[in-house]
Amino acid sequence: MARLPRLTLAGYPHHVIQRGNNRQPIFSTPADYRFLLDLIEEYAKKFGVEVHAYVLMSNHFHLLLTPSTADGLPQMMQALGRSYVRYFNRTQQRTGTLWEGRYKSTLIQSDRYLLACMVYIDLNPVRAALVSGPQDYPWSSHLHYLGLRQDKFITPHALFWELGNTPFAREAAYAELVQAGIPSVQQTALTDATVSGWALGEPDFVADLQRRTQRRLARAGAGRPFSVNKKPV
Repeated sequence: MARLPRLTLAGYPHHVIQRGNNRQPIFSTPADYRFLLDLIEEYAKKFGVEVHAYVLMSNHFHLLLTPSTADGLPQMMQALGRSYVRYFNRTQQRTGTLWEGRYKSTLIQSDRYLLACMVYIDLNPVRAALVSGPQDYPWSSHLHYLGLRQDKFITPHALFWELGNTPFAREAAYAELVQAGIPSVQQTALTDATVSGWALGEPDFVADLQRRTQRRLARAGAGRPFSVNKKPV
């Protein structure tokens, strides 16, 4: 069966996962993490993609992105992937592939899943038992949203700005969201939708999207989609 083309629409947030081949490490030193972040900044700007959140794990990374054009996200990810592989192979004196095939992505309904996806991304290092709290992990956007560091390539989504009228209020509200976490059913929904490439949202949202593209957006006979309020419980 031919694989579906990737679902990418301008103006919508997309959750992206790129894994190392056979789950092998894609970083060897702190310089590697910094180099990939520099590439994210460079190519996001070049291809008109807003970066809302990220986490770099030892053998994969997550991004939450909104492209301004239909081609921006795939162009960014292609350039990013190729540049990083050249760098990593050169510095590690290795050859061959680094990535586990194509990156995985899903388009998400902002008002239902965007903040939940940010929490999901921030809590990756905690779920992997690398740190006790997301604030202890240096390679994610969490510290940016707590006001403890400035990642200049991060563009907060409008829904983040709605969390409070001042920077302190927004930071405190977001920290509370992350502390509360999200239910496992929502974690599964985010992971499964991203890996499978189906749109993630309520039926009316997916139906509206379907009018904008000929690409199928959900499994035939798929069940009722998961939903999440702004404040996970």
